[in-house]
Amino acid sequence: MKRKTVFEMIEKGESLTVEFKQRFSSHEKIAKELIAFANTRGGFLFIGIDDDKSVYGIDGEKADAGLVIETAEKYCVPPVKYELHDFEIDKKEILIVEVFESDVKPHRMQDYLAELDLNTAAVYVRVNDKSVPAGKEMIKILQAQTRGAGLTNYVISKDEKIVFDYLDKNETITVQELSKYGNISYRRASRTLIKLVRANLVLIHQKENGESFFTYAG
Repeated sequence: MKRKTVFEMIEKGESLTVEFKQRFSSHEKIAKELIAFANTRGGFLFIGIDDDKSVYGIDGEKADAGLVIETAEKYCVPPVKYELHDFEIDKKEILIVEVFESDVKPHRMQDYLAELDLNTAAVYVRVNDKSVPAGKEMIKILQAQTRGAGLTNYVISKDEKIVFDYLDKNETITVQELSKYGNISYRRASRTLIKLVRANLVLIHQKENGESFFTYAG
């Protein structure tokens, strides 16, 4: 990585694609960041930099690199793709983990299950400058993206028209709001909104608490 690029990223601070960690805290906490980047647009995890951009450095580049490698390969399912860069600032070593956006989403925390369980899987995505839990709708959409399952020649039904009617009056809609407004089951409301996202007619957004909400696309 170019020195100028590194300093520019540090100066701009944490963002959708940049996260700072003063030190390697635990495999689970680092896995959360790696998973969120892989499930979103990829990004850079700086180890040895605090949230306020202070440079603390790391004790040993090789030791931290080993912990990151172990995290990416054993604590993330499936393993995330990454590249390590060591860098020196003011005679202090920092480690930069470049995480690539995945083509096999969603990644989850290691749970030793053969298949992803929607009710228990710890899946994370990036929202602004934070890694947050992904709701069930977001997980299903990530799965559809991996399968390349977009919707073409999509016929708008009664349920979809209810969504548009609600969004004409409100900026956002949730599964629960659609279920209540349309007098339909939660499962049916969820399925309707997921189809609309796959058809590129609405967008899904994620709150920090893991709740999803939807808006018009464009």
